[in-house]
Amino acid sequence: MADETTSLSLHKNMLQEVADSNSAPKSILHHYKRSFNGFVAKLTEEEADRMAGHDGVVSIFPSEKKQLHTTKSWDFIGFPQQVQKTSAESNVIIGIIDTGIWPESASFNDKGFGPPPSKWKGTCQTSNFTCNNKIIGAKYYRVAGEGSLRTKDLKSARDPSGHGTHTASTAAGNPVSMASMLGLKQGTTRGGATSARIAVYKVCWFDGCEDADILAAFDDAIADGVDILSVSLGSTSGPQNYFTDALSIGSFHAMRNRIFTVCSAGNSGPTPGTVTNLSPWSISVAAGTTNSKFVTKVKLGDNRTYEGISINTFDLKGEFYPIIYGGDAPNTTAGTDESSYSLCSIKSLDQNLIKGKIVLCEDTTYDGSGPLSAGAVGFLTQGQNYRDIPSSFPLPGSYLDLKDAANVNDYIKSTRAPTATIYRSDELKDTMAPLVASFSSRGPNLVTPEILKPDIIAPGVNIIASWSPISSISGVDGDNRVSQFNILSGTSMACPHVSGAAGYIKSFNPSWSPAAIRSALMTTAKHLSPLTDRDAEFGYGAGQIDPSKAVNPGLVYDADENDYINFLCGQGYSSRTLQLITGDNNTCSKTTYGTTRDLNYPSFALQVPHFKPNVSGSFRRTVTNVGSPRSRYKATVIAPQGLKIHVIPSVLSFNSLGQKKTFVLTIDGTIEQPIVSASLVWNDGKFKVRSPIVVFNAS
Repeated sequence: MADETTSLSLHKNMLQEVADSNSAPKSILHHYKRSFNGFVAKLTEEEADRMAGHDGVVSIFPSEKKQLHTTKSWDFIGFPQQVQKTSAESNVIIGIIDTGIWPESASFNDKGFGPPPSKWKGTCQTSNFTCNNKIIGAKYYRVAGEGSLRTKDLKSARDPSGHGTHTASTAAGNPVSMASMLGLKQGTTRGGATSARIAVYKVCWFDGCEDADILAAFDDAIADGVDILSVSLGSTSGPQNYFTDALSIGSFHAMRNRIFTVCSAGNSGPTPGTVTNLSPWSISVAAGTTNSKFVTKVKLGDNRTYEGISINTFDLKGEFYPIIYGGDAPNTTAGTDESSYSLCSIKSLDQNLIKGKIVLCEDTTYDGSGPLSAGAVGFLTQGQNYRDIPSSFPLPGSYLDLKDAANVNDYIKSTRAPTATIYRSDELKDTMAPLVASFSSRGPNLVTPEILKPDIIAPGVNIIASWSPISSISGVDGDNRVSQFNILSGTSMACPHVSGAAGYIKSFNPSWSPAAIRSALMTTAKHLSPLTDRDAEFGYGAGQIDPSKAVNPGLVYDADENDYINFLCGQGYSSRTLQLITGDNNTCSKTTYGTTRDLNYPSFALQVPHFKPNVSGSFRRTVTNVGSPRSRYKATVIAPQGLKIHVIPSVLSFNSLGQKKTFVLTIDGTIEQPIVSASLVWNDGKFKVRSPIVVFNAS
């Protein structure tokens, strides 16, 4: 406690030293004291500049708002409900940093659960909330104060939006039979680690997720005793220095305490270089399609039928309604821009012309609130992108491709009294899955290009899970449909699949480090083909998770704090910076500098300068035997024409569990494509330990 008091006093002195002389006394809004050293305060730009130059400061950055990266899926990845389990799973604690949770959901019933594990040190904020033996802890954070809270926000760990409830139940929810979203996707929903405990850290509100609150949640979660942290949110401001990003800072200290942090990769795809959460001590999860897709048919009065996509629970019972083009029903008195008429934006439509009709709109991503507020019976939107992501609209609706929408528009213009109807959605089998979802953020990693990100892919499209009953299905004002379950898509949904899988792996291997768990997930993943995704490993990383295989991977690429310290030294961080970050006496010397290529990562990424067609590079790696005590692994390399990849030694012999062996992988040759995929597999006849290799042009 003395250290905590001294630290707080030091921070107060630092704050007063940089404060403008004519300003009111500064106060510390929040003091991070448990796992890392820092504080939150309101500063002017000049004060922030002075603080940044202070000897004891590693980094200073504004508290940015992170955004949420918004189950038959477990069966789809080969992880059935009857999979082998261990009683130790109930000792695993998964922390959910999100919008809170709806504790009354059947997914979080504690029937059959004993008391929390003895390692649990956390608490439950009981304001409008009750914990149990499933949800063993719950806290909420508003470091900057509650002045900007909206009426929808609940000042408790309770989840008003549904997002946190959805992610928590995907990671560790109980099996719930006969679940559906108003009749769609009926079946049993469940998490990956159904017997694991849940700790809730609410940092997200209707205006976003503040960095200050995220860091407070990490600080508490580390002290509370969680094993896995699931974080389905991220920055929208682009790549950042590892220690000016709250998630990177928090996950670094989690790693130091052997807590595995799972993060969503982001929803800014398919643009290259958009993947977020890039730190090498966490795992970044991309979103893939599943074998389920929704189609919503639209029938015109001339009997032509078109197939669009949406998640439409409304039933017009085949009744036909007049249909109108949005651009032909402008609300000229609203003062809106003319371009908004065809987009059907709020207040842009004339209610007298729209009421009781179906309206055709041009916007590709519109949520339907404009037609709803104008009194439309239904609406059609159109576009050629994101055809793999059905949306829930607040009224009957369907997303048509551009050609079909043009045909509908021609029908409207050529017919005296055009009519149409919209049918309830049908769930069909998607035989092409898994593919990288169009929205899923892509690599390369713009901070450290030779650390492959995303790391892995997991189901993130059409995921049904528990939901908050006070939040509407679509989230649009005026939508009165509520449900105990909802169907969502996003890397937010992919992330908790990996969190649940990690909890499952941890239950069988409680002593494994975060790096060992990540390695097991990556080296046992189902390989996807660059022929089906032009971004190759920059879209899907090592491939799709296979939790059943990851429990026993044979070999792991392990890493600890010292490995990451060496990596950071090689990235140019000074000894002083490292000491301030870690609180230890770590120093960067010539013997500790580590290149990116020597970090013991389960994947290999080689960047080629855009003006050099020739490829040359080597990687040093160490594998640890966790499979058979006596085993002999042989290296198999699959490489495209033009590349020569050598592994020395090409055979690794082990005599005991825990034994380590080091090898060097060398790549030479030329590439003719911007991205070239290869792979290394260590095979002992029982285990196949696969690592992706990607060689890419810097341009």
